[in-house]
Amino acid sequence: MSASGIPVIRIRNTLLSAIQGDLSDQVAEAFQQHLLTRIEATGASGVLLDISALEIVDTYVARVLVDTAKMARLMGARTVLVGMRPEVAATLINMGNGLDGLETALNVDDGLDHLGTLRSG
Repeated sequence: MSASGIPVIRIRNTLLSAIQGDLSDQVAEAFQQHLLTRIEATGASGVLLDISALEIVDTYVARVLVDTAKMARLMGARTVLVGMRPEVAATLINMGNGLDGLETALNVDDGLDHLGTLRSG
């Protein structure tokens, strides 16, 4: 677990992090640094950010998520945001933040499928 208190676990070549509470600016930045360090250490090619427990995503947290995805992409890892609640999606659109092309999926399973981590069979 990182200084942010948000665990990052590895599933095959993908890192999964379930963000379990509303993020303060300090926690969001610590999480970002920890996740990027884990990408470097593991060589992960995919990242799933599960925000299903978040009731609020403000403009700062949205920017941190987008920036984290961009940084991960520069390090060779695709990021998929999963589990967005309808009210969070509506709030982001009303704030004029469409998350700058960040890939999304309904849930973790769909996110893993999206990244090609799961194999049908």
